[in-house]
Amino acid sequence: MDMCGTAAAQRVRRDHVVGTIYILASALCFGSMAIFARMAYASGVDIPTLLLLRFFIASILMWGLLLLKRMKLPKGRGMVMLVAIGAVGYAGQAFSFFTALTYASAGLVALLLYTYPAIVALLSRLVFKHPFTWRQIAAVAIALAGTVFIIGKAGDGKPLGIFFGLLAALIYSIYILTGSRVPKDVTPTASTTVIASSAAVTYSAVVAVKGFHPPATGLGWMAVLSIAVVCTVLAILFFFEGLKRVGPVRASVFSTIEPVFTVLLAAAVLGERITLTRVFGGALIVGAVILLARESALVARAKPN
Repeated sequence: MDMCGTAAAQRVRRDHVVGTIYILASALCFGSMAIFARMAYASGVDIPTLLLLRFFIASILMWGLLLLKRMKLPKGRGMVMLVAIGAVGYAGQAFSFFTALTYASAGLVALLLYTYPAIVALLSRLVFKHPFTWRQIAAVAIALAGTVFIIGKAGDGKPLGIFFGLLAALIYSIYILTGSRVPKDVTPTASTTVIASSAAVTYSAVVAVKGFHPPATGLGWMAVLSIAVVCTVLAILFFFEGLKRVGPVRASVFSTIEPVFTVLLAAAVLGERITLTRVFGGALIVGAVILLARESALVARAKPN
């Protein structure tokens, strides 16, 4: 292998490593949302108001960062895609998820949502003709099995709850795939700004109809601010940074480590018990991540140019 090929292989491996770290950091940020949401709900905020505050605060922060860095907003196709991701993808996924919770148990809804790695892999193959490898197929299956053990007993659900739970997974899968097709010259900062702003507009309309019910305590406002900064700004920024480096299938599987982080944070912050079953589920998910990371290294060595 010549020097150029060696350098190219090293760049690919470095991109895969950095991309994996970004996706794992994003999963950690998203995984903490359940903890902050529980604190926010205890203060009296309702779901539409929480989501409005989440995206409104996030959009203000992102506009400030965008102006500070003197970055330009995307135009044309890139802008249309990002507005759709925010106004339809984020808004639709949240609506479907929380509607599902009113018709089915939380465990069942969570299991339905975490079918998205399989949906991403299938749509990636059908729509974009991305080839499957045996490692990708195995990683998706292992990650799904791990999620079952992490979440535990699913419980019962009405058909409408199952429908909205699967719809939430489908919308999230389309969000991931659409995000992977955003033009390469669109920065994660610009993407996050447009997505947060578009979602804020959508929930402004919802709150205008349902009413504004903010947190009644300082702790509640702190939780809302954490959801906006950690679970939205940082989570989306990190996700897009990772997505452009590892691709949609790997990103979706790596993201399944999110419930592992949620369980660990719930144990550390809320004192919830960690069972051996959940430890086993977490080990399966980590194994799926390692399997795909190993595949990335092999691909980098095999295709240096």
